[in-house]
Amino acid sequence: MGFFSTVLGFCGFGVGISTGLVIGYYLFIYFQPSDVKDPEIRPLVEQDSETLQRMLPEIPFWVKNPDYDRVDWINKFLEYMWPYLDKAICTTAKNIAKPIIDEQIPKYKIDAVEFETLTLGSLPPTFQGMKVYVTDEKELIMEPLVKWAGNPNVTVAVKAFGLKATAQVVDLQVFALPRITLKPLVPSFPCFANIFVSLMEKPHVDFGLKLIGADLMSIPGLYRFVQEIIKDQVANMYLWPKTLQVQVLDPAKAFKRPVGILHVRVVKAMKLRKKDLLGASDPYVKLKLTEDKLSSKKTTVKHKNLNPEWNEQFDIVVKDPETQALELHVFDWEQVGKHDKMGMNVVPLKELTPEEPKVMTLDLLKNMDLNDAQNEKLRGQLVVELTYRPFKEDEIPKSFVESKTVQKAPENTPDGGGALVVIVHEAQDVEGKHHTNPYARILFRGEEKKTKHVKKNRDPRWEEEFTFILDEPPTNDKLHVEVQSSSSRIGLLHPKESLGYIDINLSDVVSNKRINERYHLIDSRNGRIQIELQWRTK
Repeated sequence: MGFFSTVLGFCGFGVGISTGLVIGYYLFIYFQPSDVKDPEIRPLVEQDSETLQRMLPEIPFWVKNPDYDRVDWINKFLEYMWPYLDKAICTTAKNIAKPIIDEQIPKYKIDAVEFETLTLGSLPPTFQGMKVYVTDEKELIMEPLVKWAGNPNVTVAVKAFGLKATAQVVDLQVFALPRITLKPLVPSFPCFANIFVSLMEKPHVDFGLKLIGADLMSIPGLYRFVQEIIKDQVANMYLWPKTLQVQVLDPAKAFKRPVGILHVRVVKAMKLRKKDLLGASDPYVKLKLTEDKLSSKKTTVKHKNLNPEWNEQFDIVVKDPETQALELHVFDWEQVGKHDKMGMNVVPLKELTPEEPKVMTLDLLKNMDLNDAQNEKLRGQLVVELTYRPFKEDEIPKSFVESKTVQKAPENTPDGGGALVVIVHEAQDVEGKHHTNPYARILFRGEEKKTKHVKKNRDPRWEEEFTFILDEPPTNDKLHVEVQSSSSRIGLLHPKESLGYIDINLSDVVSNKRINERYHLIDSRNGRIQIELQWRTK
C-alpha cells in the first residue's frame, strides 16, 4: 500500500500543477482587470520639480542653468585622449613631486618615498557644463562644472628604519566648480600670460585610503573627519577670491610693452636728385620703426629744394631695441598722383648707445639689398640726430597687476604735463552703405592718427596704441574718434564714408587716470567702439 500511495501522490501533484497552470493561463489571457487604467503620458515640461528629480536624479548642469553651455565635445575628446593624458599627467606629477619629496624626507628621518603605482584609471572626468564671461578687459573667464568618479590607483611606499609601509588611494570622487581666468590675452602663443584658478564653492572629495591593506575610511568617524579637513584646507587656499596663479608667459615680453623713447631730429638733406621735369623736387621725410603697427611720421614738405633743411623733432615709442630699426624714406611730393621715392635708409637701434645723441649722415639708397647695383648711384644724403632713452625699471610693468595700473610718463615729459595714451581696441556692428573697410581716425588738438584698415569686416579689432605728449592736463579738451571706411576701387563714387563718431570728454581720464569703456557711435545704427584712455604723469 505504501508504494501505491506514493505513486498516486506524485500523479495527483503532477495533475494538480498542470491543471492550475492551464486555468491560470486562461484567466490571464481572457480576463482583464477592470481597475487598471492606461498610463497618462505627460511631457517633461509639465512635470513638477519633485517628479523630475525622481525620474532624472542626475540632471546636467546646462539643463538647470540656461547660462551654462553644453561641452559634450570636450567630454568626447577626453574619452579618446584619456589613456594618453593619464600617462602624461602621471609622468609630470612624478617629475614635480620627486624633488619636493627628496627635499623634505631628511627632515623626518625617512629613507625613501616612492610611487609603486600611479595611474588615474580608465574613467576620465566629465564636464557637466561651462559658463563663459565676457568683459572689457583682456581676459577670458570660464566656469566649468567638473565631476570625476574615477578608479585611480595611487600606491605610495614609505621606507624608514628598515621597515616599509604602503598607502593606497582608490575610488576617488571629485565634484568641483572652478573659475579659470586666462589673463592677460597677448599676441604671442599660447595667447595668454597667466592662468588664475579659484573655486566658487567648497569641493566634494571622496576616496578610499588603504594602509597596509586595511581600509582606514571604514573606521567610524574618521571618514567624515578627513573629508571635512580636505574641504576646509582646499577652501582656505583656493576658495574665491583666493586664487592659484600659474605664469605661462612674461606679460611684459609677451605684450612687447614700451621700453624706451627714440628722439629723432631730422636735420637736413643734401644733393638730392631732381625728380620733377620742370623745377626742383618737393622733398619730405617719412619715418617709422620696424615691427610697429603705428602710422609713419612725416616732416613738412620743402618745395623746390634739393638741399632742404627741416630741423624737426619726433618722438617714437620703442618696444624692442634689439630687433627694431628706424626706417627713413625721402619722397618727392606730388599734387596729383603717387609721390615719387627719392631714397631710403635704415638705422638698427642696437647701434645706438643709450642716452647719447648720435648725428648720422646717411647715403640714400633705392632699397636695402646690398647686391642691387642701383644702390651705387648717388641719390643724396640725409642728416639725422638720434637719441635713445630707455625707461627706468620702475616705469616698466612686470606683471598683469601692474599692467592694469597706469605707467609713468616718459622722463622727457614737460613738468606739469603728461602723456595721453589712446588704445583703440575694437568696434562692433559698424556698417557702411557702399563698403565696410573700417579704420579708426583719432583727432586731438589738430594732430591726426589712424589705425590700420580692416577689409570687409563689421567687427574690426585693432588693438593699436597712440601717445600724445602734452604740456598740461587735457581737462577741458575732447578727443574726436571717428570710424571711417575707404574703398580701394578706382573711380568709385563714394571712396570714403563715415561709419560713426564719438567725442570723449577727457576730464574723467585726468581725474581717474584710466578709463576703458565701450561707446555708442553717433550717426550709426548699432555701432560701438571700445577705447581705453590713460593719463600718465611723472
